Amino acid sequence: MLITSLDNEKIKNYNKLKDKKFRDKTGKFLVEGYHLVFEAYKAGLVDEIILEQDEVIPLEAPKVYVTNEIINRLSDVETPSKVMALCHKKEEQTELGNHILILDGVQDPGNLGTIIRSSKAFHVDTIVLSESTVDPYNAKVIRSTQGMLFHTNIIRRDLVTFIEELKKDNYPIYGTQVTHGRDVRSLSEKDTLRYVLIMGNEGNGVRDEILDLCDDFLYITMDESVESLNVGVATSILLYELDLKKTSIEEVQYAKNSYTGRMQ
Repeated sequence: MLITSLDNEKIKNYNKLKDKKFRDKTGKFLVEGYHLVFEAYKAGLVDEIILEQDEVIPLEAPKVYVTNEIINRLSDVETPSKVMALCHKKEEQTELGNHILILDGVQDPGNLGTIIRSSKAFHVDTIVLSESTVDPYNAKVIRSTQGMLFHTNIIRRDLVTFIEELKKDNYPIYGTQVTHGRDVRSLSEKDTLRYVLIMGNEGNGVRDEILDLCDDFLYITMDESVESLNVGVATSILLYELDLKKTSIEEVQYAKNSYTGRMQ
């Protein structure tokens, strides 16, 4: 069946998903483009696939066929794809893991998307968003993650209360400062086995009440003529360094286990 009217109730509801309040109310969101649809499908999040008439995609899911006019209305980009999907939000995982990233007031969708993508690359277990951080299901965020949003545990919490609980559970809490604190490269391998890293707003950084809860502060050594780094770039560098330390521990342990196995 082909839907041709912009006034169709299903199409109206699709279009409402551009609004965060409707996404929050329904627990649904749209993705656009073959790559993102495939990534959402792999994660088990696709409810319906929306196709321009005569388009084909080799995925087993309910399909809704629409006109080019409707695709253009639903799309968030200048050159729309012929494939979209209606998805449901990923369920939160109760197990936080050993490597937690907290984002305090990150506002730019591109920055959040970059951070989510880097977090997946460098083995962050859970990303925690403050109430003031941009919606991860914003279309620009989704595109920037290149689908890694669908494979990452992301939760939203009141940060003060949440960090206080983490401290009770003996997580080391690392804040970030431009010039003070410890060079991230100076951390020991033990320091990175379990950590919470907090990154802040693009203009104002981490709020004072959150900084007061930190156990230590990290910074990135760089040319003194550069005042600061974009939060997406800075987060990626810090996560890389933290993951590098952890990886070296795992490699040593693997070598020890392999050697022990050969000796037996």
